[in-house]
Amino acid sequence: MKTDSIITKVAAIHDLSGFGRASLTTVIPVLSTMGIQTCPVPTAVLSTHSGGFEGYTFKDLTDEIPGYINHWKKLGLSFNCIYSGFLGSAKQIAIVMDMIKSFRTEDNLVVIDPVLGDNEALYSSISKDMVPEMRKLIAFADIITPNFTEAKILLDTKELPSIATGKKWLKELSNMGPNTVIITSFPGNDDSLNTIAYDKENEEYWIVPTKLLPVNYPGTGDLFTSVLIGCMMNGENLPISTAIASKFVYECIETSSKFDYPRRDGVLLEQMLPELRKPFVDLVYNKI
Repeated sequence: MKTDSIITKVAAIHDLSGFGRASLTTVIPVLSTMGIQTCPVPTAVLSTHSGGFEGYTFKDLTDEIPGYINHWKKLGLSFNCIYSGFLGSAKQIAIVMDMIKSFRTEDNLVVIDPVLGDNEALYSSISKDMVPEMRKLIAFADIITPNFTEAKILLDTKELPSIATGKKWLKELSNMGPNTVIITSFPGNDDSLNTIAYDKENEEYWIVPTKLLPVNYPGTGDLFTSVLIGCMMNGENLPISTAIASKFVYECIETSSKFDYPRRDGVLLEQMLPELRKPFVDLVYNKI
């Protein structure tokens, strides 16, 4: 029996950090816990992630990726999902486009987390010339998961957040190509930070309200999208998958904040992974 018929496989195009819970060190354990095989395509190898650490080593693997992918082609591999995260250069974006073209089928899912920035600014490792290239890449996606800052950067807007503005942004981002747009960390009132989403096929908008916690950890965007993909690969619909991913990230942050350790280390993922195997109850999402 072919392995394709007995296990779900996700090709995950991300960097690998030796320390700190982000990118592949988050993607792999989350999807594995949810019964999914992760097939990593490492875009770079770092000694630590870049959020809060100085002096980290960085090995760019751009030139290795085409041969890596060509080997997969020769093996005739196929994937239920292609999942792209942090990309370090415009050249890597072009390679990912080629990979999507090579491995896309009528049945698989392409999810792109357009990693560009946070807190109203580009990440230090992202140059301005990456933004137009990222706009080209998201045209290949079925689903994109930008955070609030990334949505603003992709749309080149300075509009203030509101439900009406959020719906407008979702629609505009979807018009760039993806069928589904999910914006995380969308500001609500003083005590909420929400996830808003749009499904073009069904012309539906919805919101997952989340209480704002006074702490911040790196890697939570990777965590959200990985759980979202895991839920969808396991048969959940989009609103439920979005609600589960939002709730799990919230619970990880809330639990981690009770312990005294450097926040740059990321959430206490290892302690929380067993929760992914339990039923999620009291999920809240509302149409908007």
